[in-house]
Amino acid sequence: QVELVESGGGLVQAGGSLRLSCAASGRTLSSDAMGWFRQAPGKEREFVAAITWSGGSTYYADSVKGRFTISRDNAKNVGNLQMNSLKPEDTAVYYCAVRKNNRLTTREGLYDYWGQGTQVTVSS
Repeated sequence: QVELVESGGGLVQAGGSLRLSCAASGRTLSSDAMGWFRQAPGKEREFVAAITWSGGSTYYADSVKGRFTISRDNAKNVGNLQMNSLKPEDTAVYYCAVRKNNRLTTREGLYDYWGQGTQVTVSS
């Protein structure tokens, strides 16, 4: 069993930056892909970014490409999402997820573990 805890959310002005972290506990992640999703009020949860265990492959939603960077520190069992040039439409609850498979996917149903989420609010 893996427990995921997100942190780093908050309120920021448009154009600003935030760095989200996802700490995993329960077991050491190995050969697990990690993803970030978000859910805005009144909308369905959507894919944001994903990364393989080695960090050698990443994939981003078009809406965040060039602004967000996903990374991970396997020695610390932590994943990160650096968010720059934030826009009001980035406002959402952000979730990290882990998949017991090292293949990247945008499909949330293929992730095995989820965190509780952290709120990101971008003011205009």
